[in-house]
Amino acid sequence: MTLIEGHRPVTPDQSIPVWDTDPYDPAVLADPYPWWAELRERGEIVYIPKWSAFAVGRYEVTKTTFSDHEVFVSSRGVGLNDFKLGDPWRPPSIILEVDPPAHTRTRKVMSRALSPKVAKGLGEQFRAAADTLVDALLERGEVEGVSDVAEAFPVSVFPRAVGMTDVHKRHLVDYGAIVFNALGPDNAIRRAAMERAPEVAAWINAACARDRLTEDGLGGMIYAAADEGEIEAGEAAMLVRSFLSAGVDTTVTGIGNALWCFSRNPDQWEALKADPKLIRPAFEEVLRLTSPVHTFCRTADRDTEVAGHPIEEGAKVLCALGSANMDPDKWDDPEAFRIDRKPMGHLAFGAGIHGCVGQNIARAELEALLGAMIERVDRIEPAGDAIWRPNNAVHALDRLPLRLIAK
Repeated sequence: MTLIEGHRPVTPDQSIPVWDTDPYDPAVLADPYPWWAELRERGEIVYIPKWSAFAVGRYEVTKTTFSDHEVFVSSRGVGLNDFKLGDPWRPPSIILEVDPPAHTRTRKVMSRALSPKVAKGLGEQFRAAADTLVDALLERGEVEGVSDVAEAFPVSVFPRAVGMTDVHKRHLVDYGAIVFNALGPDNAIRRAAMERAPEVAAWINAACARDRLTEDGLGGMIYAAADEGEIEAGEAAMLVRSFLSAGVDTTVTGIGNALWCFSRNPDQWEALKADPKLIRPAFEEVLRLTSPVHTFCRTADRDTEVAGHPIEEGAKVLCALGSANMDPDKWDDPEAFRIDRKPMGHLAFGAGIHGCVGQNIARAELEALLGAMIERVDRIEPAGDAIWRPNNAVHALDRLPLRLIAK
């Protein structure tokens, strides 16, 4: 069988528009907003011949397709590769790349470990670290928003929350980037990431072993579930690995994107300082506007339809979550950053049974950091050009020069 990027080529129905484009072009990944707008303009669904895959980007059809776990499955891979036809580069995630009933069992364990109650319990620890970091940043004045803030904060608090006894900050940040880049085609971006995969993945796997974790962290909770027979011991290590693949890189991205938003919208920073209760909706608006995870794929597990158009079994569908979050049919003035918007229903954390299991922890980290900043930082100003880092699934900054002005 001839495959295209690990999945079976499909023939689109003549009713589906054909778009000769490449969503994984570095220029598109660095600035996806024009591409998203054209995707929505072209219809409910398009066929992209370069990758023999479909794409959806309007809000309603994207949410419906992404959430329909019985038809559009995750167990065949959430990237271009179809796991039914070939082996992935690493064992599939038993939380992200699995369907019910297996997903239900592992999700229950992860949801308990990452519950709102657990996240709230970590809040004091997160805030103390945020206070220390912000004080140090203000002494410097000019900072690099990605490395000095967005990366520095999560790797200072999350490994401790997990209970890791061995911390390699660079590997923790880079592992998520490797995992998400692997979801795309065999382009230069993916190849560059895969060059580091053996070294980084080996360290991550070793760091997730039980003897490398304390008993009182999130990892210890997962292994305790294995002791109770809820999951297997080997599954416990894989779930801890999931903390590190999705719990660091996407939070780093969210923090960097939040700083970018506020540095370019000083009126919104003033509004947040005036009303700290807007921290939570402000973060939701950051997520809607910048979509840290811009695309996930689903695979049609049987012949079906999307928006009335026939789709054959085995078809890959790119769900452009970032595009859906900018759909003017859903959001009023979607290009504006408004912290009082309260964008309920955004797809930045996914939807349905595969909504991001770590979102409570991510919110707790952002609330701690923004809480520390609004008490100490009068203004956040650009100190140079922001540079976005092309990634096959994540919309992240590479550099963000900032000037922090103390109160």
